[in-house]
Amino acid sequence: MSEEAQPMFQIQRLYLKEASLEQPNSPAILLSPEQPSVDIQLAVSAEAAAEGVYEVCVTATVQTKIGDKTVFLAECKQAGIFEIRNLPPEQMGPIMGIACPQIVYPYLRGNVADLITRAGFPPVHLTEINFQAMYEQQQAQAAAQSTLQ
Repeated sequence: MSEEAQPMFQIQRLYLKEASLEQPNSPAILLSPEQPSVDIQLAVSAEAAAEGVYEVCVTATVQTKIGDKTVFLAECKQAGIFEIRNLPPEQMGPIMGIACPQIVYPYLRGNVADLITRAGFPPVHLTEINFQAMYEQQQAQAAAQSTLQ
């Protein structure tokens, strides 16, 4: 078998693509004795960067509120560049939606906790994520949507 036909999966780079933190109601809201509510949203995206090279991003948005006022809003986008070659097309979805996010996510968790701590708040530790279940759920939703159209 020739070397070109061998499947290839290689991490080229992992990096923090974007990070932001806003405290729109400071300092007044920081004096409130109430405990804030915390809402965490995650998203995964993937796109081709070059032939056989893909960027996979995992984004976390953490918003804390007291009532309807935001205490802080943090968003981090952690990315990885992966070289993926000679894989069957049916394997590309799971690689980009499960394997790559699992590699990127631990770095995202650390950056989110660090960003929030540096802003003067107790760290928010993102829980472990089952990217396989998340991917399968997204696939099921996409299939359901396509049958409705």
